[in-house]
Amino acid sequence: MSARTHPLVLGIDFGTSNSAAALIGADGQIHTMALDGVRAEMPTALFFASETHTVLYGSEAMQAYLNGTEGRLLRSLKSLLGSQLMDEYTAVNGQSIRFFDIVVLFFKELKRRCEAQVGQPLTRAMLGRPVHFVDDNPERDALAQETLGRAAREAGFTDIAFQLEPIAAALDYEQRVALETTALVVDIGGGTSDFTVIRLSPARSQQSDRTSDILATTGVHIGGTDFDRLLDLATVMPLLGYKHVGTGGRPVPNSVFFDLTTWHLIHQAYTRKAMHFAKELWTDYVDQTLHARLMDALDGQHGHRMLAGVEAAKIACSVSGRDALVDLDFLAGMGIAQSEHLGATVTAHVMADALQQALGQVVQCAQLCVQRSGLPTVDAVYLTGGSSALRPLMQALRTAMPDATVVEGNRFGGVAAGLAYAGATLAN
Repeated sequence: MSARTHPLVLGIDFGTSNSAAALIGADGQIHTMALDGVRAEMPTALFFASETHTVLYGSEAMQAYLNGTEGRLLRSLKSLLGSQLMDEYTAVNGQSIRFFDIVVLFFKELKRRCEAQVGQPLTRAMLGRPVHFVDDNPERDALAQETLGRAAREAGFTDIAFQLEPIAAALDYEQRVALETTALVVDIGGGTSDFTVIRLSPARSQQSDRTSDILATTGVHIGGTDFDRLLDLATVMPLLGYKHVGTGGRPVPNSVFFDLTTWHLIHQAYTRKAMHFAKELWTDYVDQTLHARLMDALDGQHGHRMLAGVEAAKIACSVSGRDALVDLDFLAGMGIAQSEHLGATVTAHVMADALQQALGQVVQCAQLCVQRSGLPTVDAVYLTGGSSALRPLMQALRTAMPDATVVEGNRFGGVAAGLAYAGATLAN
């Protein structure tokens, strides 16, 4: 890719679960960066390998962890933006490192991979941000954006701008719109669900200021990682004792299960204090097989492995509509014969039931966006984001907005492409 007369602007979609990047090249065309091998989307994950003292990123990080390599996996770091945890230290291979500095490492690697493809330094970035990093807290929301920008600067970007992720998705969708259209952009990310009602047309796409075209924006702090957590609690955690009615007719305390099903809190379940608490729970169990599995999961640090299995089953069930198995043979423990298999099944019914309340809040926020726009309805509902393909979500949106055409966009690359268009417009 040859150099332009002005600096390239890299559109960066730093996601809770996956990240993507794109830019407008010298040829005026969109170029999506291959961040993870040949794939555009890169899991927002880092693995610090103990033996080699190296850091792996993306799918390599996830694979190293799932293969049982000694080390520490960190994921869903975006969820920490706006919280005090971002400036706290965590133990990595015997050393303490700030969560903020781990975000900087990820940005540096993303920048390095993009520069290797374009053959020149990249110092300008258009960063995506959700409508709300933090719900109902403007101070923490502003802190989250400032922290994200500071991490990008420490990674080597010197000129940074921000655009709302659903607006970026709308700018990408606009490239395929032939007539004036009103669209509700539904961006279901890993940590947030964001909505924008916007006017789109080929003529409007040439304007740098689109403020008057944006009719409403709303957002809620519910996304794919929340869906993973709810499905994990519904399918896998009962096999470890979640909601198990133990001695005295009381359920087993549930804090350990909540930590094990939340991507950025899993490491807390492995602390000495947490392990001691979990071990002492044996007196609360009537079925000791369940407690043995819980301790096996904690001793083997299988939290990310279990949650990754649930995530994969969620995707498989959404795509095919068929049942998907979460393999848990590594947790068989006592009480399971070698000829038997231990697993949890994600079905369309289970998924709809487990996610009903969360999806109801998401759809309610989408309807609120249309209501605030002042329009009776929209022409199109444009779906983007990694969790936008969830069948229960699509069905709920079609029911809520029967007069709109539902359009499935680029789930992982749409926001990054829109950020690239926004960056190029800003640079001109």
